[in-house]
Amino acid sequence: MLLLTQATAHAQCPPANIPLNTGESVNYDLYFKWGVIMSRAGEATISYNATRFRGNDARRYRMIFRTIKIFESIYRMRDTLDCYYTPEGALLYSVKRSNENDYRLTDELTFYYPAKTRTTIRSRRYTPTETKIDTTLYVRSGCVFDMLGATYFLRTLNRASLRAGDVFPAVIAVGRDLVKVNLRYHGPDVVEHGKARYRTHHFSIDIHDDAFTQTRSAAELWVGADDNFVPIKIRAKLKIGYAEVYFRSASRLKAPLTCRTEVK
Repeated sequence: MLLLTQATAHAQCPPANIPLNTGESVNYDLYFKWGVIMSRAGEATISYNATRFRGNDARRYRMIFRTIKIFESIYRMRDTLDCYYTPEGALLYSVKRSNENDYRLTDELTFYYPAKTRTTIRSRRYTPTETKIDTTLYVRSGCVFDMLGATYFLRTLNRASLRAGDVFPAVIAVGRDLVKVNLRYHGPDVVEHGKARYRTHHFSIDIHDDAFTQTRSAAELWVGADDNFVPIKIRAKLKIGYAEVYFRSASRLKAPLTCRTEVK
């Protein structure tokens, strides 16, 4: 899941606005759909906390995901993704620890900024018994993130200047690859789920990667139209159907969740 304007000068894209509150925690439900069947398959929590990284003050942006119910017998997943940032919002390090059907895999990305317009990334992928990837990736210009870090950056966009048709290009580092993405803003929209209605900003995402059935609008994102800018709904098209993620609850947000109203 996800990004910035071509006018941005710094490769690490330090945000001007960070609407996240330390101690924030947001909960989501994940659904998979094949044909007319749509079933709740998992749940995730994304949190943001103060921490230390290599002896310095830092911020940790974490996602914990697990499958539930019948999906446990089909394909069991326990994934943890951690991103470490400077207090100013520059991405330093990310790690994804996957436990899928008892197969354990770790992906590490370490970000270096030797020049204002260049990013160097050391990428390592390994299991408990072997190293699968140990390489260095180079990005000459533009914004570069890991998958979770891209969702963090999305929340730091300047909402006041958004205009329908805006395009925000970026790169996501995955293993040996640098995957190009474009985030397109479509304008305000309303999302209904359960007994709630949300005022949102609607984005689509072009992802240039073989895991998706198409590059244009491979995923869509609806972000709450209030000062928290929390993702409310995410829809991703996959080879075997699509996945939808819905906001369930949150605690310690920086501002009231005014984008939400109850459906009578």
